[in-house]
Amino acid sequence: MPKVSAKKKCCKDRPRCKACPVVLLRLSKMGYAEQLTTGKKAKYDLDKNIPKKAMVVARQR
Repeated sequence: MPKVSAKKKCCKDRPRCKACPVVLLRLSKMGYAEQLTTGKKAKYDLDKNIPKKAMVVARQR
């Protein structure tokens, strides 16, 4: 499982980038990521195979 660190602040682009803290939080709520650390640069442990539809939903505004 790849480990990803979130960016410090969301850039609010459309669609949101994959390292955005909002996207990683949404993926963890869906069960595709596990939060390892908290704070400004939170680290997440992502599942290997995240469905494309779940990623699209997480990156929407």
